[in-house]
Amino acid sequence: MKIRRLTEGTINRIAAGEVVERPASAVKELVENALDAGATAISVSVSNGGADLILVEDNGEGMGAEDLMLAIERHATSKLKDDDLSHIFTMGFRGEALPSIGAVAHLAITSRSKESEAHTVEVHGGAMDGPRPAGYLSSGQSGTRVDVRELFYATPARLKFMKSARAEDMATSDVIKRLAMARPDVAFTLTVDGRTALDLPAESELFEGRLKRLARIMGKEFAANALPIETGREGLKLIGFAGLPTYNRGNAQMQFLFVNGRPVRDKLLVGAVRGAYADFLARDRHPALALFLECDPAFVDVNVHPAKTEVRFRDAGLVRGMIVSALKHAIQQAGHQASTTVASDALSALKPERFEAPAYYQPSFSPAPYRAPSAFDVSREYQAPFAPAARVEAETIAEPPPQVVATPLGAARAQLHETYIVAQTADGIVIVDQHAAHERLTYERMKKQMEEGGIARQPLLVPEVVDLDPSEVDRVAARADELAELGLVVEAFGPDAILVRETPAMLGQMDVKGLIRDLADDLAETGSAHSLKERMEEVAGTLACHTSVRAGRRLTAEEMNALLREMEKTPHSGQCNHGRPTYVELKLADIEKLFGRR
Repeated sequence: MKIRRLTEGTINRIAAGEVVERPASAVKELVENALDAGATAISVSVSNGGADLILVEDNGEGMGAEDLMLAIERHATSKLKDDDLSHIFTMGFRGEALPSIGAVAHLAITSRSKESEAHTVEVHGGAMDGPRPAGYLSSGQSGTRVDVRELFYATPARLKFMKSARAEDMATSDVIKRLAMARPDVAFTLTVDGRTALDLPAESELFEGRLKRLARIMGKEFAANALPIETGREGLKLIGFAGLPTYNRGNAQMQFLFVNGRPVRDKLLVGAVRGAYADFLARDRHPALALFLECDPAFVDVNVHPAKTEVRFRDAGLVRGMIVSALKHAIQQAGHQASTTVASDALSALKPERFEAPAYYQPSFSPAPYRAPSAFDVSREYQAPFAPAARVEAETIAEPPPQVVATPLGAARAQLHETYIVAQTADGIVIVDQHAAHERLTYERMKKQMEEGGIARQPLLVPEVVDLDPSEVDRVAARADELAELGLVVEAFGPDAILVRETPAMLGQMDVKGLIRDLADDLAETGSAHSLKERMEEVAGTLACHTSVRAGRRLTAEEMNALLREMEKTPHSGQCNHGRPTYVELKLADIEKLFGRR
């Protein structure tokens, strides 16, 4: 016989390779078990990246001796009621984590429930020892301690693929942070090589408590620039926080999605966020956000991957549409608001630095005792190496009425370098980039006109035939009505081609085949036709840029104030079409600090 049955130990180690990819995977499984046990405080300690030690302690409901014995058997679990995989309410359900860890490490579990005494069971490379009584916790208390040592000692080959201890520690920290974001009502601590790396006290489950937890993990700046998200549709509920467009990053590492309290990584979120922020950010910039989706467990399949980080929705289009609309609504409500980091960055740049005279500067002496040269002396007596001062021209503007100064963007006081408008507000000043601001206003007007009047089409003299895979043809043809609203008229041309009859007039001469292929990719990836929308928005943005007030143009006081008032009533005017701020607001209190008045 060529086929033989694998030994139980080999089977367990193969299974462990799927569940326990690295120390962070083991930590994730153990912390999820603690959450399922109803813990309100979870402590995690690791040593040498988790290769030497992983210790997880919780104050959950604990286990008795009989349950301890079953917990280390494969596919034994208390979480899957009636073997129903369509209604999963817990973080874990496979019954694989503990036996998988025990198959590749030295595992010791000590636990007690309120009704029973503490017991310990050990597993060494798959071999069980125990249970036996243990002095863990006092009478009436419950909890569990899981001690994992020499991870992967039974599979030496896996050790060769482990990254540095620092990299493994960072992965473990990321796991704890994601779980802590999902459960602000639970206290978490992480100790790395004897040093406290995370200490997160329990917060309330209310909206404010969730934002406090996010601020401790994502940073205070995120909390200061976060827009609240709260919406519902067809049995789905979406809550969370999303950053202002001007509070953006160079990658998508600060984007988090949780489904029924489970941290997941899903391409659906990437596509939805990209669609919602498309008008406000350049393609290489990414917003920060944390979204929490609550739904009927039957609506989502979490049994997709052993790590349970991937999910499949029964109606992915519904979820994506809700995320996009919720994010767009939040950005719309923010109006012209820009992130606080814009002002803080400006203030940092304005902080005076101690003047250092050049080494070859020779101060003048007088009969009077030696006096160190003042800044005035230096500027008067040593001017050669300094460039002439930049020309600053300001138009004299009459004193504005108090009610104008009290408006959000204040009253125009001057125009500097024929590019920047300086306005006085009730409690500070605002500096506006006139071109960037007018570009956003023009772009928003063009978008509104496109929405109200429809998009003009241009028929092709010779319809374009685009070859695609049959599945791509089906996807594009199924969205023909949606594409027609955007000015693109298509139809199926046999099983493996799309016929294009009309294109959006504003796009002019274009690569039709390239557009259709990009659309097919978008529909496969996100279920929406981003490529066409982005190309049209890009054209609108280009037109807006070229038809806007340019830098270097002198504006009258009336024109400057008119621009400020229009910015106040136009959504998204706080950033240009590329995500850069259109204005900087400096509070009077912060300016006074610069001059030592506070």
